[in-house]
Amino acid sequence: MARYTGPVCRLCRREGAKLYLKGDRCYTGKCSVDRRTYVPGQHGQGRRRGKVSEYGLQLREKQKTRRIYGILEGQFRAYFKKAERQKGVTGENLLRLLERRLDNVVFRLGFARSRNEARQMVLHNHFTLNGRKANVPSIQLRVGDVVQIKEKSKDMPLLQEIIAGLGQKASPVWLDLDVNNLSGRVLAFPNREDIDTNVQEHLIVELYSR
Repeated sequence: MARYTGPVCRLCRREGAKLYLKGDRCYTGKCSVDRRTYVPGQHGQGRRRGKVSEYGLQLREKQKTRRIYGILEGQFRAYFKKAERQKGVTGENLLRLLERRLDNVVFRLGFARSRNEARQMVLHNHFTLNGRKANVPSIQLRVGDVVQIKEKSKDMPLLQEIIAGLGQKASPVWLDLDVNNLSGRVLAFPNREDIDTNVQEHLIVELYSR
């Protein structure tokens, strides 16, 4: 499957906003968005961010959301169509579907420092879902589902470092983190106010409604 493997800081600079693709580094002075406010590329420093059309704003918001969650274009469109078929506000339904992905839940619980790291750890089979093998990042979690770090994975240096810092950051209200058992439970589906992702989902809806 095609996936972007280049420097992720370029993606943040292209969108002109922090997408928090490098975890804790994004909160430090090393963040490239803070150090380089111009767009990436050979002539980026000499280019100005000119006036953007209505379509351009909608497109950039869609691209930004895709990059935050690490979703390919085809996958993202499929999520949107599914959100359209559900009852309620389409934009909120879309964000709710993205938040309920297994890799995102692993990240939200603090078991990984970024969504990309969470995706890799899920693919490498370091977690169980309801006591069973779960190595598909896109699995949609339901209320009551329990994600847990595998026993044999706890000795990994990376996971030991993450485990040592568990609980220092508050988990979303729709998730319950059990530090002692290294597990997390889905308490409810997230509402829009529970999702701190900085996107304007109505622009995405307008884009796909053209």
